Amino acid sequence: MEQILKYYDSFDEWGRLDREPIEFMVNLHHIQKNLPPKGRILDIGAGPGKYSIALSELGYEVNLADLTPKLVEMAKLKAREAGVLERFNGFHVVDARDMSSFKDEQFDACLMLGPMYHLQTEEDRSKAIRELHRVTKKGGPVFVAFMSRLKHLTTSMMFPGAWKPNDTSQGLADFLASGIFNHSDEGRFTGAYYFDIDEINPLMEAHGLKSVKLISSESVAGSMNTEQWNYWRQRGEEEFGQVMQIVMKASESPYILGAASHLLYIGEKQ
Repeated sequence: MEQILKYYDSFDEWGRLDREPIEFMVNLHHIQKNLPPKGRILDIGAGPGKYSIALSELGYEVNLADLTPKLVEMAKLKAREAGVLERFNGFHVVDARDMSSFKDEQFDACLMLGPMYHLQTEEDRSKAIRELHRVTKKGGPVFVAFMSRLKHLTTSMMFPGAWKPNDTSQGLADFLASGIFNHSDEGRFTGAYYFDIDEINPLMEAHGLKSVKLISSESVAGSMNTEQWNYWRQRGEEEFGQVMQIVMKASESPYILGAASHLLYIGEKQ
């Protein structure tokens, strides 16, 4: 975990979601669509708080939690800058595998949009999901982010120098068999676990969650550049809105899940 903490201490996660806005837009669309009209939300693995702030602006009471103390402090600063600090019930340094600081069924809904990227053992993944289930009220929705093994295989083959040790055939074979990725270069994204698409729903359901939907966070627009986005924006607000409705609908197609870097699982506590 030390390498992961070091990475996120220096990585600009807020800026990443600004640079790749479609992931944030698609995820937030589906989160809003499946949330109760009001209530208390836990955002575990919240990073600098981009989702938490958006949800607080919609009137939800938010508890923000992350493993990285620096990101928790940054989230508090961002909430203050956005003028929504008073809508937060707390900012917590918490490991997703042990949320004993929160009570059973304390939250009407829970987000876990980061921890599953880095839990490399089955035991740790199960701990986090059990805790997620425990703190969520019965019938409450949960939103969990995963990374696709197939997509990272594609990315590694296209940019081998950037994703060592996936720059050799043996490295690719080992990664495909295990889903585990530890970068050979210091300071890079590491300590990661990438999921096979068909293992996600069974994993969540084995821990008492009912699967509602699995969506592609990038939908069909994840690889679009600024010039391509600008074409649709310059056609006017109304038409751009219609295009975005198409993008949101397409994110629900099961046929693009393997091509997605990030996946959003939507479930419900039974």
